[in-house]
Amino acid sequence: MNESIIPPRSSSGSMKKTAQPATDWEVDIDHGAETDLQRTLSTRHITMIALGSSIGMGLWLGSGTSLANGGPAAIFIGYLLSGTMIWSVSHSIGEMAVMYPLPSAFIQWTSIFVDPAAAFALGWAYWFSYWITIANELQGVVTVLSFWTDKVPTAAWITIFWVVIILINVWAVKFFGEVEVVSSSIKFGWIIIVIISLIVVSAGGAPAEGPIGFRYWNSYAFTNGFKGFLSVMPTCIFAMSGSENCALVAAETSNPRRAVPKAVGSIWLRLSLFYILGSLMITITVDPKDNNLFGASGVNASPFVIAYRNAGLEPLAHIMNAVVFISVVSTGSISGYAGSRALMGLAHVKMAPKIFGKADRVGRPLAGLFITLLIGGGLAYLNVSNSGEEVFTWFSNLTSLFTLFGWAMICLSHLRMRYAWKVQGRDVSDLPWKSWTFPYAAIWGLVWCILLIIAEFYLSVWPLKGQTTAKNFFANYVSVVAIVVLYIGAKIYYRGPFWVDARTVDLDGLRRFYVKTDDEESVGGKTGAVKHVTKAVRFLFN
Repeated sequence: MNESIIPPRSSSGSMKKTAQPATDWEVDIDHGAETDLQRTLSTRHITMIALGSSIGMGLWLGSGTSLANGGPAAIFIGYLLSGTMIWSVSHSIGEMAVMYPLPSAFIQWTSIFVDPAAAFALGWAYWFSYWITIANELQGVVTVLSFWTDKVPTAAWITIFWVVIILINVWAVKFFGEVEVVSSSIKFGWIIIVIISLIVVSAGGAPAEGPIGFRYWNSYAFTNGFKGFLSVMPTCIFAMSGSENCALVAAETSNPRRAVPKAVGSIWLRLSLFYILGSLMITITVDPKDNNLFGASGVNASPFVIAYRNAGLEPLAHIMNAVVFISVVSTGSISGYAGSRALMGLAHVKMAPKIFGKADRVGRPLAGLFITLLIGGGLAYLNVSNSGEEVFTWFSNLTSLFTLFGWAMICLSHLRMRYAWKVQGRDVSDLPWKSWTFPYAAIWGLVWCILLIIAEFYLSVWPLKGQTTAKNFFANYVSVVAIVVLYIGAKIYYRGPFWVDARTVDLDGLRRFYVKTDDEESVGGKTGAVKHVTKAVRFLFN
């Protein structure tokens, strides 16, 4: 049974540590976890953000490029492998976010448990990735809307939806949460329709196509061999980037002890429905050599849209495009949110100007929002003079490598946190919530992140298409170069050992403590069991 150390205060004001069973908890003491941010988000918000926040252009649009470059088997295996990685990362996030719900989450965890220099590199690299993602999603809006009309100038679409993303973020934090809940609900509901309808299409139930089955798997499962499979991985990682943002939301959640485990527990649903089954559906309904795939001629950028159009289901193609549109705006919105919180966390560990560490009276870090949205929106105008394919490739390669570095640091921070916990003589049962996957999931995620960063180096030197040039290398691998430069510069400044001494880590300084509610029944009792079953049913159907 999980337990949490609760420090009740004696009459003299001192603290005495006692163990309590982790059943239902309320926040007792915040210590350094308290910030200018307001805890206005609920379990519903963090769960839906965890479910749908990363569902954007990477899945709906980028899958087209991956299908063409790698083939059906490559994209399916790519999403399957990436899914195991983010599942591992989510469990590491869950254990740490409950105890340390900090504004920039994994950036501050890296500073505490790994090394300040690594945290500096991670924080600024991730902030770069957030405004790159904003630019990418705004570029995606242009691609999606060209499905209906190409008469509106590219710059006009970018400007309009840049303003929309700004308004979502500068409104109250709870409004942002509600927008994400609605968009995630739409995406979640639509993917079920997609899976059922495309199974029917593959079986021959569409008006314009006969049975397809696994025709494309049999013809060309891998279109460019092993190198084609490797080329798929950046898009798969990019599609799942943002899943870690639920760690940032924990700082503004009223009770992370209740909310975060539910969000982590829902990760399998998103992985299985959105990515694994979703990617499988396009591999059995869309020909990898279809001329309308992203990067070819035509405006049918999404392979899901192509599947419906080829099947003669034009109304579903329009609905699909509308859902893609909602997805890209939603992902751009949460990137502005996350970027401002990343800057806040950096300011709290004195790695960014103090102004970014402050929030107004309703909990909005306006300085961080301003600079993140300004740069992200401005960068989107690159799409005015370059093709959508070129911009998407640049941005997804940059973001996927930043994401791999971030996931690796989350897994490493989890391993180091547990090690510090052990060497300081604390019992695992004292954790307010513990993952049953430790240490295997954290090791799995860390190892694969390292291997894929190496694989991307290989692709940058010997690209799938094109020649080996310095321009190609830096265009695809500049993220790693930036991380190395940031790390070396920070290491020279901060000095110190390779990583922090686990024996000296302050495990309570930035910790949030919880206390059990008075009306909670015994977990082992009949009433308690019924109550937990009732909660599970409500979670599934509400």
